[in-house]
Amino acid sequence: MVSLDAAIIARLKTGGETFEIYVDPDLALEYKKGKDVALGELLAVQEVFKDAGTGKKASEESMKKTLGTTDLKDAVDKIIHKGEIHLTVEQLKTMTEDRRKQVVTIIARNSTNPQTKAPNPPARIEAAMTQARVQIDPFKSANEQLDAVVKEIRPILPLKFETLSVAVKIPAAYAGNSYRVLREFGEVRKEEWDKGDLLSMLDIPAGLQDEFYSKLNSLTHGEVKIKIMNR
Repeated sequence: MVSLDAAIIARLKTGGETFEIYVDPDLALEYKKGKDVALGELLAVQEVFKDAGTGKKASEESMKKTLGTTDLKDAVDKIIHKGEIHLTVEQLKTMTEDRRKQVVTIIARNSTNPQTKAPNPPARIEAAMTQARVQIDPFKSANEQLDAVVKEIRPILPLKFETLSVAVKIPAAYAGNSYRVLREFGEVRKEEWDKGDLLSMLDIPAGLQDEFYSKLNSLTHGEVKIKIMNR
């Protein structure tokens, strides 16, 4: 159980009522993400408050009327998932950095530089975001913020989002191991076997082409044949 001194407040304001609980800051985030956490570990105090600061408890009547339950577990679930968690500065920093990395990864995987036709390295994307002073919202998903980030960094870093249609021929000796790799990198649209050789047509994010080539060349000792079909 988290101590009261180390706990933070999770708060839900709804129907003219306020419901507050003292929670472990890290476990509350895990719980909000869907992880199963025991109430004994999550809560510092096994109560729902109207005002946690003064210790005033929420009445069963208000919980039943507004939350639809007087059960502690059900109430906690609604407060955490529908309410606000007052995070520590360190938690906010970590969440923001993680979300920023997710945005960078999406852009790097799916975009190329239209001038060079080459993928945009994550470090270059990160530098462009820093130069453009991009602000990341830790409470929004990376996909929700993608369009806004791209708009801000495009004047600094040319970006083109595209999917490549690729034809691949893998010698029979390596077909088994390579089969899994194809599905890791893209969507296989067509495949057939020719005397043991694997022939595939697939779509891959343009930003992954160098990694895709490198992985297949390594697995097949350079014997793979790859052709881009839509350029």
